[in-house]
Amino acid sequence: MKFLVSVLVVAALFGPGHGTAASLPLGPLAAHGVSPERLGRLHRFIQDVIAREQYLGAVTLVARNGTIIDWQAYGHQDAARGQPMQRDSIFRIYSMTKTVTAVAVLTLMEEGKLGLEDPVGKYLPDFAQPKLFAGGSAAAPKLRPAENRLTIRHLLTHTPGFAVYGKDDAPVNVLFARGRLSESADLKEYAARLARLPLAHEPGEQFHYDGVATQLLGRLVEVVAGMPFDQYLKQRIFDPLSMSDTGFSVPSANRHRIAAMTTSGKDGKVAPAAAGVVPAAGERMNPYLSGAGGLYSTAGDYARFAQMLLNGGTLDGASILGRKTVELMMQNHLSHLTPPTGPSAAEGFGLGGSVLLDPARRGRPGSVGQFGWSGAAATYYTIDPRENLVAILMLQHLPLGLPSDPPKLGVPFYNLVYQGLVK
Repeated sequence: MKFLVSVLVVAALFGPGHGTAASLPLGPLAAHGVSPERLGRLHRFIQDVIAREQYLGAVTLVARNGTIIDWQAYGHQDAARGQPMQRDSIFRIYSMTKTVTAVAVLTLMEEGKLGLEDPVGKYLPDFAQPKLFAGGSAAAPKLRPAENRLTIRHLLTHTPGFAVYGKDDAPVNVLFARGRLSESADLKEYAARLARLPLAHEPGEQFHYDGVATQLLGRLVEVVAGMPFDQYLKQRIFDPLSMSDTGFSVPSANRHRIAAMTTSGKDGKVAPAAAGVVPAAGERMNPYLSGAGGLYSTAGDYARFAQMLLNGGTLDGASILGRKTVELMMQNHLSHLTPPTGPSAAEGFGLGGSVLLDPARRGRPGSVGQFGWSGAAATYYTIDPRENLVAILMLQHLPLGLPSDPPKLGVPFYNLVYQGLVK
């Protein structure tokens, strides 16, 4: 009788037309130590947020022990609210792209084509002798050679020294803005423009999160692999993992599945994003192939990518990375800093994502060594090796930095996932 109930629960959650052929295996919550009643709190929370018109729609996915135990779609995919959100809806995942780029770099490391301590200038000669801003004005800057080499590890850990922080009117930031990196036609031009700009601090001395370093990693992959960045990702990651809905653009036949981008109106309720805020649905997010934030994906596709990492680099016979490389990726690489933290006082940074160092200091449930990141339009993922857990939240909402912005859902989402664990 218990088996029959479990089968009926799975059928209700993952019935015909609600999954994708390449998704992870599906199974009942209770068999994997998760309380259906407790996880129901997550469902009600997301439903309530959408009912209050703070968000248009969402997809949540929870996997444990390599099995999807909960995969839900809520609300609507389109601003007119005529099309329900689907579990295979496509989202712009922005900075969740960075973890994919890091994996691409590490595949090249495993092939002996590069090393983390290699100077970037070994492969991109324009970066062989970076200059450091040493004073003066934007009109008459004083520059000196950097004492530290700029390495691949610096790019992966957001410690290269690029002027991506501080006051916009600071001379070094003015010089950086004049580089107009976002106008680059491709990654080759992006790298060439970046190489002409001075560093704000010595490589390796400070953590400053930004996309610039990861864009340069995309160009590094192109040069070392000898092929366009998108082609390499498809060949080495997406195709082996059957991530058929992940890429820098979306085929015309699938664009009806893209979730609409929203912002908030002055009344605090969800509103369609203004024209021009993001490119037309399905088109490239940038002229160049942005390894920092350019990918589209689905919850199902990204779950396969995350599960591959949780498995130690393999999934369904596809070997993307070795186990020890994944272990290295998920360790804190900021231990040389004082304090040895990155995004927060409780978190360090690995190769492509944050690493939880102190759950109590962060103030919400989790595990030491938990790894993950988020995207600018409210997409989130976490990988918890201790709990053998993957959790993903997909929304499509760009905050405006105003009091009318809705509350961010990352913290309550993770709280509600973890409170559901009973074994």
